Formats: sequence, structure tokens, C-alpha cells
Amino acid sequence: MRVFVTGATGFIGTAIVQELISAGHQVLGLARSDASAQKLIDAGAEVHRGDLEDLDSLRSGAAYADGVIHAGFIHDFTRFQEVCQVDKIAIETIGEVLAGSNRPFIVTSGTALVSPGKLATEDIIPPFNPAWPRASEQTADAVAALGVRAAAIRLSPSVHGDDDKHGFIPILVNLAKEKGVSAYIGEGQNRWNAVHRLDAAHLYRLALENAASDARYHASAEEAITVKTIAEAIGKQLDIPVVSISPEAAAEHFGWFAHMAAIDCPASSKWTQEHLNWHSTHSTLLADIDNGVYTK
Repeated sequence: MRVFVTGATGFIGTAIVQELISAGHQVLGLARSDASAQKLIDAGAEVHRGDLEDLDSLRSGAAYADGVIHAGFIHDFTRFQEVCQVDKIAIETIGEVLAGSNRPFIVTSGTALVSPGKLATEDIIPPFNPAWPRASEQTADAVAALGVRAAAIRLSPSVHGDDDKHGFIPILVNLAKEKGVSAYIGEGQNRWNAVHRLDAAHLYRLALENAASDARYHASAEEAITVKTIAEAIGKQLDIPVVSISPEAAAEHFGWFAHMAAIDCPASSKWTQEHLNWHSTHSTLLADIDNGVYTK
């Protein structure tokens, strides 16, 4: 299959490209710089110059492909509303090219806000939240109505593994280094789910090859890890104290990340495992922390 991949040189995208090529697919990766283009060439992929805001590049990439994986996103939380709109328009643009073809189109979402405080499952469709305006799933549903086999992969809050520089664990590690303590909020019993990036990449391939239209799949290998446990593992690695921060002081300590540090978002992948025969085979989050992946 010829697969157009956005975000192809990112932390997760590079693993997706590797997974697809290893399975015999031909990859066309979106690249906005010479360095990204070389990265794709070295991986054995074809280069398609452009970016998420270059709609003509998205159209021509999608037109070339038998299927599309949209793993790209502009991770700039200082203009989050704007980059969510860029994401929405990118999905719509690709969808228009694929309309009526029943070609697979896999978009990226997250598990964190599906069902805060309760176990998230794939059948839960949360209402649009203006406070978190990423509308990838809703946009994919609209695209599916055009005759595209569009489905969403919901990533865990922690997609972990070697070379993770910008995910949630690096944020906690950098804060711990800066503050001299590894912290959690209150009792720290709020839960995150997690997945190794190579397991997530495998799920993207399985979804591309087998997804049902309108389906949601959970890239959640570990459904519930307390943030206190994560903070303790980080504190052990850095050899610094592990402390509780009161909810009132959380914003001062964690800054913009306080909301995610406090969120309780366990997520099951039971349905995903059953329908795509997906199972995690790589290291757990705590094993990666304990093995120094984040403190080298």
C-alpha cells in the first residue's frame, strides 16, 4: 500500500514509518525541512515537501496514496486554539481528496479527556469541549460521511520510549530538575494510561490495514498508573525528594501543565485488542523511567 504520513519525522511518526516499511508498505512522508527530508530518505521512505498549513501539499500527498495516516500536529500550546484549527483544516483537506474512495484515513486523538475520572472505553464519544478545542475525531466523522474509511487512534497521555523529548514525562522530569523535587498533586492517586511508541506505531499499521469507518482505537497498553508512582520513579532516578503539592499550589509549581498533572484518565484498550489483535510487546512506562531513558 502507498501510505501518505503526516508527522512522519516526529517521535511517533518515525516509528510509524519504520513499522509500515517493515511490513512492506511504501511510505510518502511529509517533510518541511531538508533535515526532515534526509531523515525520511535514511529510513527508506519517499519525501513529500510541505507542511500542515500547505494545503496543496496535503492534497497532492493524499491523491498519491492508497491510505493516509495523519500523525502530524503543531505542538505549540501558546497558540493551542490556532493549531487545533490547523489540524481540523488539514483533516478536512485530506478527506476531500479521499472522498468516495473508501481509502483508509487514520487520524490522531487522545484518551486523556474521553472520560475524566472514569475508565475510558472506545465506545465513549465525548462532547466537543471548547476548553480543549482539538476536533480531530469530530472532523474524521464528517470525513467518513464523504465515503472515506476514517478512524481515530486515541493516544495515551504518555507515549514513551527512547528519544522522547517533548512528551509529558520529559515535562515532569524537567520540572523536577528545575524545582529540585519530583512532585504530584494531593494524594497523587489520579491515573494516567501509557503506551510505548513502538506499540503505538504497530497499532497505527493495524488500523490502516483493518480499521472500520468511524471506529476509535485506544493506544493504551497500561490502563492506569498513578501520577504519584510516576513521580516516585522520577525522584528515584534523579535522587531528589518526592513531594505532594496542594491543589491550591499546583499552578505555581506546574505552570500550564497543572491541569494535565491533575487529570485522572485511566483508559482501556480491551476492544481495540480484540478487534485488531493488538497487544503490547515493549517496555512499560515505569521500566523506561527506571532504566534511565529520561535521565540519560
